[in-house]
Amino acid sequence: MDQHELETTARALVAPGKGILAADESTRTIKKRLDTVGVPSTEETRRAYRDLLFTAPGIEPYISGVIMYDETIRQASHDGVPFPQLLAQRGIIPGIKVDLGTVDLPGYPGEKITEGLDGLRNRLSEYRQLGARFAKWRAVYAIGDGTPTCYGMDANAQALARYAALCQEAGLTPIVEPEVLMDGDHTAERCAEVTEQVLHRVFAALEEARVAPEGMLLKPNMILPGEKAAQRLSPPQVADLTVRTLRRVVPAAVPGIVFLSGGQRAQEATENLNALNRTGPQPWALSFSYGRALQEAALKLWHGDAHNTAPAQEAFRRRAELCSAARAGRYLPEMEAASA
Repeated sequence: MDQHELETTARALVAPGKGILAADESTRTIKKRLDTVGVPSTEETRRAYRDLLFTAPGIEPYISGVIMYDETIRQASHDGVPFPQLLAQRGIIPGIKVDLGTVDLPGYPGEKITEGLDGLRNRLSEYRQLGARFAKWRAVYAIGDGTPTCYGMDANAQALARYAALCQEAGLTPIVEPEVLMDGDHTAERCAEVTEQVLHRVFAALEEARVAPEGMLLKPNMILPGEKAAQRLSPPQVADLTVRTLRRVVPAAVPGIVFLSGGQRAQEATENLNALNRTGPQPWALSFSYGRALQEAALKLWHGDAHNTAPAQEAFRRRAELCSAARAGRYLPEMEAASA
């Protein structure tokens, strides 16, 4: 483990004005995305879509890294350049999703556990040889009647900690993603309570696993009410609740927090990130690791037609630029009109 390299990568991923593109949708998830625009999901259409994103002109000032899927990291651009090499040439750090998805937690209805620890050490070694310099593992927690349980939270915390320790051993900076889901009608206060409990267990497990906090990033949810809740919050309210929760449990040694969009609309995710960065100096950089929120407009414009590549790439670049402005607390809703 090269501690200096881990820390350097972590800091580079949250460099001022920059954030991460999450292009790590599984084959099943990307099929759902492509279905919405009537594009068949084949290896070639998936490659072409990722090629559109990775070769978009002018994204270097806004995108620090890209999280890829196993299929994607083995693919190449239209010009035959392997994607990890293409990104690195642009000064964008290649990353990889290494978990194998969630399954039901035995004996605990409504809860999930993330799989993928078996054989992970060897897979991490291969991904590093392919060019990856950071990795991501996602755990999910549903808020419901009696969930998440202490057992469910602890089981996922242990898996996240083992993953992170293996990453640092392999020289890959781990992104730890414990996502409290928006599904349901719970209040924002309940989301804050559960998120604090989850993060407390995660960081306790990381410490026990001897994971160096300086060489990792956290990818949490923002504090939001459930998508079916009557309660709605303004961006400043989201920011205040989120920062309060994070300051209670996230060590100051962690270089940055890269929020997931978690089902928020693109503008909503940008507004909330902007409000977070207006709360004043925090112990960690507050950045983004968005998937759909960065990609949605580009996907709709592309529609699988190569003639639409340029406008789709510009839509992606522009959303990245708006998220970059939000990182500095300089985003204004009027900027959306220019994007449209």
